[in-house]
Amino acid sequence: MKLQKSVCIDALYTELPFIERFAAAQADGFDYIEFWGHDDKDIDAIERLVNEKHIKISGFNGDADLNLIDPNQQKEYLEYLKKSLSIAQRIGSKSVTIHSNGLGDGGIVLNSYRELSTTLKTAAMYDTLLQCAQLAEQTGININLEPLNIISDHIGNFLNYTSDAADLTRLIGSDKLKILYDVYHMQLNEGNIAGNIDANVDQFGHIHIADTPGRHEPGTGEINYAFVFDYLENAGYTGLIGYELFPLTDTKTAVEAIMSY
Repeated sequence: MKLQKSVCIDALYTELPFIERFAAAQADGFDYIEFWGHDDKDIDAIERLVNEKHIKISGFNGDADLNLIDPNQQKEYLEYLKKSLSIAQRIGSKSVTIHSNGLGDGGIVLNSYRELSTTLKTAAMYDTLLQCAQLAEQTGININLEPLNIISDHIGNFLNYTSDAADLTRLIGSDKLKILYDVYHMQLNEGNIAGNIDANVDQFGHIHIADTPGRHEPGTGEINYAFVFDYLENAGYTGLIGYELFPLTDTKTAVEAIMSY
């Protein structure tokens, strides 16, 4: 079975105005489009484009600079998530992505909450995720919880490992709350890609792809993506493969590398 491809147009096609990137990605053969935050996007224009050009949206970030691990932000977090889910319904998005910590420009972790214990942060995240799952079930929009690497891109992020994220989603037990397994992030944090797929593929709601080092297209680094894709299929993964990466040279060359898989 061919796994369908999604592409992040905040990372690729950046030589084009944002609204033109949708059609360019569709023309290149991507099945779905994804992007990062929605506060800086013209949602009305995206909605029109989706309806007129039959473009499919796989997801976008639903939490902005808010934190799952701060018990004092729970009300604000859930209100913002409701807004994100409403936008997802408008543009037909399959999912929204959430994180343990709020992220700023360039993905910088805005607050690592070093003053809070691991127990308190985990309990706060679990309690808020329970309510996130209820919102997902009410709206029909999937929510994907994403662990991030703390080696280079998101220093200070709390949720760092596949197993920790999967433990949370298993405990909550909602089909609408899964994890986003980013191969690039998790190769940096934990490695053992095949082992983590075996242990947690039942909790994967979405996959992100980039090579290491550099976060470029497959074939530019150390990860054997031909093996990874076969392994995911053999393990039973049937979701989307999302390409969230920065082209080593240009979008055209990166897309050619992506499509070669």
